[in-house]
Amino acid sequence: MKKQNSDTDTTASKRKIYKKKRYTIPIIIIIILIGARLYLPYYVKSEVNKILADLPGYFGEVEDIDIALYRGAYVIEGVYLNKVNAKTQVPFLNFPKTDISIEWKSIFNGEIVSEIIMENPEIIYVMEDQNTEGNTADADDWSKALTDLVPIDINNFEIHNGKIAFVELQADPNIDLHFEKLELIAKNLRNVSAKDRTLPSPIYASAISIGNGKMTLNGNVNLIKEIPDMNIEFGLEKADITALNPFTRHYAGIDFESGTFELFSELAIADGFMKGYMKPLITNSKLIGKEDGFLGVLWEGFVGFFKFILKNQSTDTFATKIPLEGDLNNLEASVLPSVINIFGNAWIKAYKGTVDDDIEFKDAFNEKN
Repeated sequence: MKKQNSDTDTTASKRKIYKKKRYTIPIIIIIILIGARLYLPYYVKSEVNKILADLPGYFGEVEDIDIALYRGAYVIEGVYLNKVNAKTQVPFLNFPKTDISIEWKSIFNGEIVSEIIMENPEIIYVMEDQNTEGNTADADDWSKALTDLVPIDINNFEIHNGKIAFVELQADPNIDLHFEKLELIAKNLRNVSAKDRTLPSPIYASAISIGNGKMTLNGNVNLIKEIPDMNIEFGLEKADITALNPFTRHYAGIDFESGTFELFSELAIADGFMKGYMKPLITNSKLIGKEDGFLGVLWEGFVGFFKFILKNQSTDTFATKIPLEGDLNNLEASVLPSVINIFGNAWIKAYKGTVDDDIEFKDAFNEKN
């Protein structure tokens, strides 16, 4: 009887131990996972800051990183980057919020790729910061570093309310050429779908330029190749040319009292060979501001005289069409055709304020071959 009770007690004791283990192991696993989840953002932030700290000629930092495991994503907040011996404290790159996640719909196509959505990013090129002496900074370094932040190939890329600017602070007044309220969407960059297309990745962008002009860009690209193939149209419409006065005064010694500036372009690239054009137009413009001195008035009057005889009188448009053609490693704008096109616009046929639709992807491919 005692032996039976002893066996019963032993069995009950084993059951209690088993029950404890059955609950203890899952609890330990849960604690480890919670601890790993809490530590992961700090670990990722540390690794990202190491990448930025190792950039030659640059310094930068990440403020915070948030992990969203349920959707396979992490959000990088407050990324900035600038040159070590920059003369200003204006960040060259400033990315307040970047969401990097797995693009789940591509998994059904058998591909594991990522998508990036950037909110309010800024790229500010300050001339004085970029032209500092003794700087080992290289664009390839920071672009590669940013790519390393994404462990999976990027298939979808979006920018919302972005800004790109060129700034020269030593000019008087300061030069600030920019595009703001930039919206950009690029899809299928890794050719997950529509694999039979030569240019499988559609891209679209819009923005507001200096002088309140409307910028649009649309086309298709193939980023899989080392030198991407593309067929792109660009348009900048109805920008107030007086907003360019700091730039034109600094580099050409002239400014405008009124007028409209527009720019249209088409580019096709196939196997590293490019064919296209740029077409700037100035409409209803007037030179010679009231505040100019005598020499300024004299110079602007001289420029205005040639602008008058070279503009199309019926449309009051001064324009030219600059052809661009050749190998991307040795690309030059054709100067003589540009000059000829000025006279062609003035005395033969006025250029239209739109893209001409005379450049196609096959044009670049045919010229290459």
